[in-house]
Amino acid sequence: MENIAWMAWTLPTAIFFAALASTLGVMTWLAVAYPSAERVGVLRIPTTRGDRLFISLVLAAVIHLVWIAFVGTEPIATLPIGEGVEISSLWLATLISLGAAVAIFRSV
Repeated sequence: MENIAWMAWTLPTAIFFAALASTLGVMTWLAVAYPSAERVGVLRIPTTRGDRLFISLVLAAVIHLVWIAFVGTEPIATLPIGEGVEISSLWLATLISLGAAVAIFRSV
C-alpha cells in the first residue's frame, strides 16, 4: 500500500478530473447543439473540435512532464488559510497549458 501513496485523491486531482469531465460535457453539448464542419488551420490538416481537444490534452501532459523534470513541484506561495495552504509551481504549468489550449482551439 505504501508504494501507491502518491496516487492519493487530492484537491488538484479532483479539480483536474472535474475540469476534464466538464470540458467533455461542454464539447458533447457543442457537437449536438452546433454541429461543425472540419476546418483547416495552421497544421494544414482538417480538424474537428475533438481533434483540437485531444491535441491540447496531449500538449498539457507534455508541458506538465517537462515542467516537473526541469522546474519541480516546490511550493511558490502559501495562502493564509487554516494552517497555510501551499501553492505548487505546477499551477503555473497549468496556466501555460490553458493558454496553449486556447491557442490550439483558435488556430489549429
